Amino acid sequence: MDEQKASYRIMDLPEAERPRERLARLGPQALNNAELLAILLRVGVRGENAVQVGQRILQTFGGLLGLHKATVAEVQAQHGMGEAKAATLKAAIELGRRLALESPEERPVVQSPADAAALVMYEMSALEQEHLRVMLLNTRNQVMDIVELYHGSLNASMVRVGEVFMPAVRRNAASILVVHNHPSGDPTPSPDDVAVTKAIIAAGKLLDIDVLDHIVIGQGRFVSLKERRLGFE
Repeated sequence: MDEQKASYRIMDLPEAERPRERLARLGPQALNNAELLAILLRVGVRGENAVQVGQRILQTFGGLLGLHKATVAEVQAQHGMGEAKAATLKAAIELGRRLALESPEERPVVQSPADAAALVMYEMSALEQEHLRVMLLNTRNQVMDIVELYHGSLNASMVRVGEVFMPAVRRNAASILVVHNHPSGDPTPSPDDVAVTKAIIAAGKLLDIDVLDHIVIGQGRFVSLKERRLGFE
């Protein structure tokens, strides 16, 4: 009975299989997703150690992307989670999202549409509403910031072009890159997307701020309007 009660503990695993010890010895890149979650969870439940709980959570939500899309309440409702563990997982995901822009010396450089999409794909493909954001870039095409301007059902009439450029003017950005998501998962640009792009490019010429691209994020895919010559001449 005592052995069964204790079966949820990481300490019951052989030392070579314990996530913390493996991370210290081999580095975090050597651990799989369930093991990384186990370190955050710390303990499991009766009959499941923390690694097994992590595996179950990933299976329930369909992997890390599904876990990212899930609400705190949905994660908290899973057996063995609770408020503290759910908050820990969601906080870790948010920290990962912010890390790329934390250090000015290590700011990502956008040299292609794929570079830009990679910075937001993980997060924006999980959003259930449309969000429009603007990447601010300096003269070396380093990302200074990513600013959210709108969310909801976007169309050409509701996007005020002047607001798109306000963060760039305030931060003295050399150029911008516009990005928004399609919650349907299909990144095919709509006529409204093209109309917004044309208006933004025209305003950028007046303000002497380059508009490098407008990227639409879908489920694991993206479309560059510039590559497709939609709104860009």
